[in-house]
Amino acid sequence: MPRRTSVLRWLLPALIAVLWLGLAGPLGSFSGKLGDVSENDSAAFLPDSAESTRVTELQAGFRTERTLPVILLWESGGGPLDQAALGEVAQRVDQAVRIADGAGALDGEASPPIPSEDGAAVQAVLPFDPDLGDSLGEVVTQLRDLPGVEGATAYVTGPGAVFSDFAEGFSGIDGLLLVAAFGVVLLILLVVYRSPLLPLLVIGTAGMALVVSLAVAYFLADHGWIAVNGQSQGIASILVVGAATDYGLLLVARYREELRLEQSRFTAMRVALRRSWEPIVASGGTVVLGVLCLLFSDLGSNRGLGPISAVSIAFAVLAALTFLPALLVLFGRAAFWPFRPRYGDEQRHGRGWERVATAVAHRPARVLAGSLVGLFVLAAFLPTFDDDGIPLSEAVRGGSPSATGQEALARHYDAGAASPASIITPADGWRDVAAAASDVDGVVDVVPYTGDSGQPGGEPVESDGRVRLDATLGDAPDSAAAQATVADLRTAVHDVDPDALVGGTTAQDVDTQETAARDLAVIVPLVLLVVTVVLALLLRAVVAPLLLVASIALSTAASVGIGALAFDHLFDFPGSDPQVLLIGFVFLVALGIDYNIFLMTRAREESTAHGTRSGMTRALTVTGGVITSAGLVLAATFGALTVLPLVILVQLGFLVGVGVLVDTFVVRSLLVPAAVDLIGDRVWWPSRLAQGPAAPEPERELSRV
Repeated sequence: MPRRTSVLRWLLPALIAVLWLGLAGPLGSFSGKLGDVSENDSAAFLPDSAESTRVTELQAGFRTERTLPVILLWESGGGPLDQAALGEVAQRVDQAVRIADGAGALDGEASPPIPSEDGAAVQAVLPFDPDLGDSLGEVVTQLRDLPGVEGATAYVTGPGAVFSDFAEGFSGIDGLLLVAAFGVVLLILLVVYRSPLLPLLVIGTAGMALVVSLAVAYFLADHGWIAVNGQSQGIASILVVGAATDYGLLLVARYREELRLEQSRFTAMRVALRRSWEPIVASGGTVVLGVLCLLFSDLGSNRGLGPISAVSIAFAVLAALTFLPALLVLFGRAAFWPFRPRYGDEQRHGRGWERVATAVAHRPARVLAGSLVGLFVLAAFLPTFDDDGIPLSEAVRGGSPSATGQEALARHYDAGAASPASIITPADGWRDVAAAASDVDGVVDVVPYTGDSGQPGGEPVESDGRVRLDATLGDAPDSAAAQATVADLRTAVHDVDPDALVGGTTAQDVDTQETAARDLAVIVPLVLLVVTVVLALLLRAVVAPLLLVASIALSTAASVGIGALAFDHLFDFPGSDPQVLLIGFVFLVALGIDYNIFLMTRAREESTAHGTRSGMTRALTVTGGVITSAGLVLAATFGALTVLPLVILVQLGFLVGVGVLVDTFVVRSLLVPAAVDLIGDRVWWPSRLAQGPAAPEPERELSRV
């Protein structure tokens, strides 16, 4: 019987490890296909109620399809272009049409060469199919490789080229991002554990969770259950790597502790799992519920990010509680080589954290006041955070060819000519609507859509009692000035006829910004409520959860304040997207509360026997090392986003990374312990712990989590 038990002890972890490894191969092929079902067109994520979405639907009645204009532009180095140059331009336009038509990119007739009023530039507009996908970038590249024109500089710009350059920022995102993330995690783990094998086991666990979670995300997206774009795919990858590593660190630290207290590796793992699973599951559950609040977003991109992030966290928890324990049991103490924990060795607490815990306990009021002052000062810069959006042409760090072309276009033409705002209005009063639209500052021209019928007098085509007007804007369609013009245009035409609607590319950007602002107002309080309820259930208290949520809210505000200062004065970003603020807030609250969960669950455990003040001191002492390591890993993992060329992901990585460090070193290390020390046993109200510690249990040696 003992022999059979021994065999089973080895067989179960071996089967678990083989099962995970067996899944990795076939599921890995699906995870690599996630990019094939990604949707990066912002218009596809707008709600049906958005004004621009309704305009797009109504435009079908005018036999017009939504196109993505690509502009070919030639600009002379000085004076008008001569006849020879104009002849070459005509040849290049013909070549461009053949290239685009051969690739199936054209969705209509290309315009002839259109000289500027000053004669120093010529442009041609090619209407591209907006559903080209990856082939859009290939065609744009071929157009940029066309032979030059003597005495002129060639550009390929317009909304199609701008979108292509933005999408190019996502190319290779998976490889670059994961290399950076795994590289920095491996480096930190090598420094922390000084073991060549253990970091590989932890990273392998994160890799397993990543492969399975991306495969499940592909399945959901392929069946149309969630919407995924390159941004959410990159964020989910970072999230699963950071979370799986964090949960693995917590388990490893507890297992190493138990190996010094138990002779059998199997017994040590059983105890480690029993003492670790609750905070790990509670932490993962909090993050899952927090990110699922994004399902209440009106933007499809945010709704898609919620489930894919939840799936990532779920598999991070599962891998940390199954695959990693199996590996650790199979390797035993050899996993920690060359510093193997031996049975009977003295536990090492880390004198640094013992000194921090003692200092907080001696002067809790001073520590709390200093922490609050510092966080409030940083939070005071939160109102300066510019979340009015980023022009798509400026969304790539270091600029892009299309952005340079936009600048050249604006020197000679109305920059919004290729992407006019579309006004759909009742036919009986269209002239009054057109007049009101023409009076709006920033609108260059308003013309009715006459179609191909050539109706005399320029009468517009009518569909279901409506007509379409095209309003040319003077600014680039993705600029803040163009968005302001569209907002004024909507006000003007609504005053004339409430049934008039304004759509188009710029209007879609305006609707995206407004929807994101609505999401922020709805989801922020919802996340705070969900986290408070989860903490109340976990800690079986009311005061402690309110304290933790208040601290994390203040920490998040301070982190956004740091971001505002850094984005304006350090990185000189053109602004920030509202989605950065929303996603950053959700992740900072959900992930930041993790470390407080790790701390407070241990504090509750210690308080049962030693009282709240002594229990918090002991908890801070023993959790300091592992939680700090976890915080550094998670911050560095999100910091890997800063290697990418996309401004929105760089900002998100910086914001979450800095916020995690603030939570780790200020909130969890100073503010919360000091506040708990001052509140005392009442922090556990209304549980029985609020009345003081119970009869002491047989005491195990104080050790690390």
